[in-house]
Amino acid sequence: MAKQVVPEGARQRRRPTRAGTVLSEEMIVHTALRVLREHGSTGLTARRLGAALGADPSTLYRYFAGMDELTRAIGDELMGRALAGWTASGEWRADLRALGRAIHAAYLAHPQAAVLTASRVTGRPREIAVDETILGILRGAGLPDPVAVRVYHAFIDQSLAFAALDAGSLALADETRAMDEEMWRSTYAHLPADSHPNIAATAQLLARRMPHSAYPAALEMLLEHTAAQLARTGG
Repeated sequence: MAKQVVPEGARQRRRPTRAGTVLSEEMIVHTALRVLREHGSTGLTARRLGAALGADPSTLYRYFAGMDELTRAIGDELMGRALAGWTASGEWRADLRALGRAIHAAYLAHPQAAVLTASRVTGRPREIAVDETILGILRGAGLPDPVAVRVYHAFIDQSLAFAALDAGSLALADETRAMDEEMWRSTYAHLPADSHPNIAATAQLLARRMPHSAYPAALEMLLEHTAAQLARTGG
């Protein structure tokens, strides 16, 4: 039987933890981000988190129904940080570009958490606020609702997909990541032109570009597509 979460108003402990602090949902999420940074996306457990908080692991269930709900709260925290670092200019293209980059950056600041949460739909307030903001930008620019939803879908999935991909690379050990990046020079650059003419012709360009994220380029392509959609609809 699932554990019942204590209502928010009754969650606060009457006594401090062994570390002398009073728990809150925010503190647990922030501590979980630290545990993820230290132990990786598979290292977040109730026991480890309880130890980091100086509290019995069972105390966590006063705040979250389980580790899955905590995972969604972590994703919501990253979305909130993205939105907090973004300011609207009133120009749809600049606003979408800045918000996309803010989402990508917020997740990459916590790569282990990004790997764990980028594929999740949290249904929590800050994620909902981000979705409302994106749709508002698109509808405010003049896109019809079906087109706005299609572009929103592409925009948010693109942002999170690249966040997960790039975070996965950042979460690797430095030596492993360096070996992967060097592969473009050590292997691809030496493929013979008679068997791999296209790779051979572009090997130096690939070696310079591939270790970097393609998200900025992909985002610009989506913005160009959106501008074309607006032109077709007279927006």
